[in-house]
Amino acid sequence: MPQQETPAGQAGSGKRAAPAWARKSTLVLLIAVLALAVFGTTTQTWMTVTLDPNQVGQTGAGQEPLKVQGSDAATTVTALALVALAGGLAAAIAGRIARWVITAIIVLASAGIIAAAATVLADPLAAAQGSIAAATGVSGSQAQVDVTAFPTLAVAAGCLLALAALLVIPAGRHWKTRTKYDAPAAAGSAPAAGPVDEIDSWDRLSRGDDPT
Repeated sequence: MPQQETPAGQAGSGKRAAPAWARKSTLVLLIAVLALAVFGTTTQTWMTVTLDPNQVGQTGAGQEPLKVQGSDAATTVTALALVALAGGLAAAIAGRIARWVITAIIVLASAGIIAAAATVLADPLAAAQGSIAAATGVSGSQAQVDVTAFPTLAVAAGCLLALAALLVIPAGRHWKTRTKYDAPAAAGSAPAAGPVDEIDSWDRLSRGDDPT
């Protein structure tokens, strides 16, 4: 019986494997995919504008609808999506304190994405005025604006992006430390007594300790 308790105690004292949602590769990939999804929506048509030929004074402009991409309707969404993508990739190599900063940056970028896309949904005509003026040379024109599903998808992806960023903090507890600033306090204590095999020596070398 005592021989059976020793392996069990050693197994219980070992570090538990990180759950699937907390794996670094999974979470970083999720943030990257969501950021790219937001960026992808800005390359698509967000609004279709049908101009009034009587007001604009151009018959051709009133016959063919004007398609407005997300990058033109909400310029900040493109930039914020790239910021979130860079933050997600940086989280993979960041330390504990840096992960807090990166999480805050991604959450703020997500909030900006949601706000910009929601503004387009709330007042699509105002968001299309820049494209209308560029196409017709007349600003403040009245037109019929049909909104596609991409602004809504940008809002949804922005919300999921913020939630994924918030998972970085609890998930980071399961990630292996890579800098001396993140090393646990126990690292400074005396090494455990007993013989050291090749695996233990390799683990100690990876932590920056000299087993010799």
